[in-house]
Amino acid sequence: MSLKEKKAAPKKDNSITEDFTRRFKTHPGIFVGTIVVLVIVIIAFVFVPAIVPSAELGRNVDLVFGYYDKTPISYVPGGYFAQVYENIIRNQQNAGQDVNNLFMNYQIWRATFEQTVVHTAILEEVRKAGYKVPDSVVDKEVAALPMFQENGRFSSVKYRQMDNNTRGILWKEVQEEITSSRYMNDITGLKISSKEAPFIKAMASPERSFDMVAFSLNDYPDSETIAFVNANPSLFKSTHLSKIAMKSEKEAQQVMQSIKDGIATFEDSAKNQSQDTATAEKGGDMGVRMAFELISDIPNEDMRNEILNLTKGSFSKIVKIDEMWVFFRTEDDPKSADTTDAEILRKIRSYVMDFERGRVEDYFIKEAESFTVLSNTNGFDAALDEKSLEKKHFGPIPVNFGGEQLLPPLDSSVSELSGAVSNENFWRIAFSTPPNTASTPFVIGNNVLVLYPSEESPADETNAGYIETAYSSYWLSYTMEQKVRSFFIENTKLKDNFSDIYLKYLRPQPSTSDTE
Repeated sequence: MSLKEKKAAPKKDNSITEDFTRRFKTHPGIFVGTIVVLVIVIIAFVFVPAIVPSAELGRNVDLVFGYYDKTPISYVPGGYFAQVYENIIRNQQNAGQDVNNLFMNYQIWRATFEQTVVHTAILEEVRKAGYKVPDSVVDKEVAALPMFQENGRFSSVKYRQMDNNTRGILWKEVQEEITSSRYMNDITGLKISSKEAPFIKAMASPERSFDMVAFSLNDYPDSETIAFVNANPSLFKSTHLSKIAMKSEKEAQQVMQSIKDGIATFEDSAKNQSQDTATAEKGGDMGVRMAFELISDIPNEDMRNEILNLTKGSFSKIVKIDEMWVFFRTEDDPKSADTTDAEILRKIRSYVMDFERGRVEDYFIKEAESFTVLSNTNGFDAALDEKSLEKKHFGPIPVNFGGEQLLPPLDSSVSELSGAVSNENFWRIAFSTPPNTASTPFVIGNNVLVLYPSEESPADETNAGYIETAYSSYWLSYTMEQKVRSFFIENTKLKDNFSDIYLKYLRPQPSTSDTE
């Protein structure tokens, strides 16, 4: 029995659609998030197939989809999970939707699971807080249920006709519904101060448009990489090694001695006795390694340097690495890095980008500083031409740290701005640099950027006014509700076994006609 049947849904007014269309055209940015949500709702609650589980499924199979703080999220006939599932199905059927679309079956079960998680989590958090809905409030709500009404009034006769067990279950459902509703209302029903909405409106101004130039770290010159190699030759010295790893020092000594005495070959000993599974099948061969690549294999720096300087055919000392006793044999004389070899240079470059990133950033910051000086002397476009650089443009935007949906967003098509939306330094520089002045260079992601505020103006009054209206009417409540849902769905208290249970028991099997 679903508690959602207590109230009939209000009739839709076509004027709502017209108003939505008008407002979207006036300020599309505000509605981006709303449209995305609507698409998700349509997928999850309209086109989702209404495949009702068999009446025996919940009784014969343990459908526990997970736990929230050790409280099971399970499908039980007549329980909350089942009610949510059946309500979605009923809504589809009433809307005339195709309920046999197996492709989207997963979506309906997932939507039901997440709604049940939120409901369960709320009840658990409220219980821990020590709150309980007064019995008198629950009694009043139960008495108002449609099944107990006769001629518009509560019928004690109808109430007594229901058996005690069913009444008890119903009473508990109503109690939980009230608890959940009050929790959400307390969070989403926040009152807005008369000064708050104008403050939000003021956040939309000023708006700035920007020209920008980006120096990609990927353009780090080979000449700089080679200079780093020349300054740190030992870091890129290479050697060809093989190794054998044993569980005890005594075993390692015995194997090494048998090889030196000619009783066994290194390769056979590695294949038959070495405990290092990564190299045993290859006769112990580790391949050619540079010094920096051996750090994980040979953590001790002194031992690593000693092995790197061994000549061809030499054996290392037996050393303990992690839980193994290891010795190495060199297959070739050590070599300095050949920076004319494209593959070697690529490997060194990868090291520099990963472990010497500050060096790369410093190089491009100096390049960008040179551009800034030139720009502020000769003009931004003239500096671009002289340096043969490409100009990017974005805006107008206000300060929108964190990507608040009410305000115009950063242009997602400008790849160099990836990650900038939540970068405090980006917003500080963007709106503290004087107009028509090149900014101080700064690093965002894989680029060093220089911004050039080309225009500043107040926000469009129509759009700013609508931001104020949107904030006051629906936005705060909607945002808080979504944050609550995300908090519980992403909470570490949730153990999510949904996919395993779905694939094992609920995934529809294709019919014969589907496979033909």
